[in-house]
Amino acid sequence: MLTSLYVEGQSWFHRVPVRLKLVALLILSVALFTTNSPLLLLPAFLLCGGVYLSLGMTARQAFSRVGFVFFTILVLAAVNLFLVPLPQVLALVLRLTALVLFAAAVTATTTIGAFMDEITILLKPLERLGLLRAADVSLALGLVLRFVPDIFARYQAISEAHRARGLPIRPLTIIGPLIILTLKDADTIAAAIDARGFRRQ
Repeated sequence: MLTSLYVEGQSWFHRVPVRLKLVALLILSVALFTTNSPLLLLPAFLLCGGVYLSLGMTARQAFSRVGFVFFTILVLAAVNLFLVPLPQVLALVLRLTALVLFAAAVTATTTIGAFMDEITILLKPLERLGLLRAADVSLALGLVLRFVPDIFARYQAISEAHRARGLPIRPLTIIGPLIILTLKDADTIAAAIDARGFRRQ
């Protein structure tokens, strides 16, 4: 069961500075949306896939992290087959899967603490302009990364409970309890943050 997005390891990508990985992710995100050519997007997909598979995870671990997102992308592609030409659908799939693979590689090789520290530093110029509070943004993003595995684990637990009772597993019957549990956790975390004075004016 997935318990953390970070994976202990000594791969070359683990040793890349966090700031460089985040900048590379930003550049890649922009670059992938500048073209609709599958011939240009395919090398990017292969490169991102190679980076992701070089992290030392087992095949099961690697797939468990991106499988649900890949399924969503395939559903999106299936819908678009009726709306746009096939080359554009292929470009959509290659673009999104490449981005997902690289983002998954970044989160798998970056601790939440390092991620939050780097985001705070990168957003300081915007804070000086009065546009946001860097610490608040980094805390929010850090909490998202921290609790994504918990949400996934709850989804699996609810699915297994339905299966044990012989009930059909339907997304609509699972999403409701999942949202309720997640919102309860959000209230608890918000109360803990306020109690510890992490967001003093």
